[in-house]
Amino acid sequence: MTLLSGYSLSQLNSKLSEDGVCFRSGRFVSRIRSTIYNVANDLLRIYSGAEVCDDQFVDFDIELLPSGGYRRFYKPQVNFSFNGYLPFQPLPQEQSLPLMEWGLNWCVSNHFQQALVIHAAVVEKYGRALILPGQPGAGKSTLCAALVSVGGFRLLSDELTIIDCHSAEVLPNPRPISLKNKAIDIVAGLQSGLNLSRTVRDTQKGSVALLQAPPGSVASWNLTASPGLIVFPKFKAGSEGGTLQELSKGETFLQLANQSFNYPILAEQGFNAISRHLDQAQCYRFDYDGDLIAAVDALDGLMQDV
Repeated sequence: MTLLSGYSLSQLNSKLSEDGVCFRSGRFVSRIRSTIYNVANDLLRIYSGAEVCDDQFVDFDIELLPSGGYRRFYKPQVNFSFNGYLPFQPLPQEQSLPLMEWGLNWCVSNHFQQALVIHAAVVEKYGRALILPGQPGAGKSTLCAALVSVGGFRLLSDELTIIDCHSAEVLPNPRPISLKNKAIDIVAGLQSGLNLSRTVRDTQKGSVALLQAPPGSVASWNLTASPGLIVFPKFKAGSEGGTLQELSKGETFLQLANQSFNYPILAEQGFNAISRHLDQAQCYRFDYDGDLIAAVDALDGLMQDV
């Protein structure tokens, strides 16, 4: 098996600017093309352990294109192209990395209809999934990064929880974890040796950096996880390490349906996917403070009791 790390920087630049490079980005295979100088560097940094898939079917065909006209010389911009379609406004070329990741999330949430897709982080331990839905600013990515980095959890996804409509199990999609603003330094301080991307500043979400998915999580992209916990996290100062409150399954159902990208499209299948998952899961609200280690320990203990 060839990994992306098997390419030198010059080899990867050449491949990106010609036919593109095909690699496994989570559970999907993506082809990326680009002539922008920092794309190869970023890929080697955060996707070094990804499998090269030149002879496989491609799920998403993507280009990161430099804007034309005078923008080539004055404040160069980048466009995200999916099969020739431009779903986003161009961004400064320095933001090509977060644009690629946001674009890959868009590809899955808008074009994968074979399972239920929910806006939530999800990890696994003891064979069971811990789903972390949350609104922006709730701290789900920070908590997800801590669970994976110091808690021994397997990363299934930072942004998109994919639930099989028939088995109700979680389908992994392990890609880098997106960290924003203060969370970048907080996570970097958890453990030495974490592989973080360059920090991209002044994006629409502030400063952004990506934490590389652990090799074990990447290698286990096809190993599903059974229902376990659904925990709605919220960073809350003064919560003394963590406060858990049990939620009803009715309230949890409504929140998961509201945070699903394709629940209305899947209709009865989506309803059944959530219902079957909730039949086997426990549901909580979790307020946690800045002590991530205590938060990780609390959730680990809860997982052991499922």
